[in-house]
Amino acid sequence: MDSTVRFICFLSLLFFISPSRAKPSFQPRALVLPVTKDSSSLQYLTVLNRRTPLVPVKLTVDLGGEFLWEDCEQGYLSSSYRPVRCHSAQCSFARSRACGNCFAGRKPGCNNNTCALHPYNPITHVTNAKGELAQDVVSIQSTDGSKPSRAVSLPFLFACAPTVLLKGLAGGAKGMAGLGRTRIALPSQFAYAFNFPRKFAVCLSSSTVSSGVIFFGNGPYVLRPKIDVTKFLTYTPLINNPVSTAGSHYTGEPSAEYFIGVKSIKVNNKIVPINASLLSINKDGTGGTKISTTNSYTIMETSIFKAFTAAFIKETTNYLPRVASVAPFEACFRSKRDERSVHVGLGVPIIALGLQSKSVYWGIFGVNSMVYVSSNIVCLGFVDGGNARTSIVIGAHQIEDNLLQFDLEKSRLGFSSLLTSRDTSCADFNFTPKWVADTATDITN
Repeated sequence: MDSTVRFICFLSLLFFISPSRAKPSFQPRALVLPVTKDSSSLQYLTVLNRRTPLVPVKLTVDLGGEFLWEDCEQGYLSSSYRPVRCHSAQCSFARSRACGNCFAGRKPGCNNNTCALHPYNPITHVTNAKGELAQDVVSIQSTDGSKPSRAVSLPFLFACAPTVLLKGLAGGAKGMAGLGRTRIALPSQFAYAFNFPRKFAVCLSSSTVSSGVIFFGNGPYVLRPKIDVTKFLTYTPLINNPVSTAGSHYTGEPSAEYFIGVKSIKVNNKIVPINASLLSINKDGTGGTKISTTNSYTIMETSIFKAFTAAFIKETTNYLPRVASVAPFEACFRSKRDERSVHVGLGVPIIALGLQSKSVYWGIFGVNSMVYVSSNIVCLGFVDGGNARTSIVIGAHQIEDNLLQFDLEKSRLGFSSLLTSRDTSCADFNFTPKWVADTATDITN
């Protein structure tokens, strides 16, 4: 289905509840959100202006999340809130297979004959929550790729969730912003609403003071004046996992998370001996490599972790003395912070993830591989995942200051490698212009 047809279909679904709503007069080429690192939880947070009247809602970013979910039990007030009726077009669009009733009094998250979803918290792995599918307004800034521009608004499908699901989220977070491979995740809804490609880019800042950025739509992605990061991208296919990896799902559902085809691991240009079959996804959906923003550090299946850690220690202890492990890390060394390079971090062996060919690899430098746990102790930022369902989960620390572009239409990942080695960073997007909310185009009116 081409983008124009998808756009018309999406508008029809959203306007099914309110036929009088008009087609948007302003069509942004791309949208932009700031994303910040919480110093306590190490989660990555964004703020979406939502509801009527608009209020800022803080959300934890979940790269593989199936949809946006938000707590509706505590103080959710909005004149534009609309529950989605069971068996409706929107219900089918969200691939819901359940209906729900609530007899505690009609309010957001509690209505009769509504479409039901199962929001999931990957931090605490709570799987028994049930939420009402609903529609409400979202306002977000457009961009030309170099700075934010006028704000636009749209009716947006999301799931109401019970307050208990907030446990484990960063302070002040009211839910999670899902960026996964579904039709109601943020990237798809924005693309359908404004008729631009289903493509988005995530650039996480390592700083807890300066914001990183999420782009929705085509580039350019300009992080410093006249530096378009799309020029630095190397591409690798996104791999479909035919079995859902969400905590709660129906039989036959594919995973909404982003998997890539890692074929090998090198440390200091030497192959790590591992069971290569673990790097493939089998018919049960186990194995393979995915990328996560809700795991702080990369997690490896035990046999891969042991082989990888042994190889790294062997290549490192000649010039960094090893010290006792510091949980949750295994391999720790003595090193001072002032020994780091401002561009690539500590000069430890480079880790290379071999992808679809010998010429395509993802290099991980010291700033992304190592974690300072004290002023003079640094640890390899990878952890043992035991008998993990997914063999390698690339964590958020390993993708900081790397721009990752997820192209859902071409099913490929573009990755920049470390931006600080090119004298820029994910904190370099110019968020200085203020939101122009009073001139926003609201397609719900």
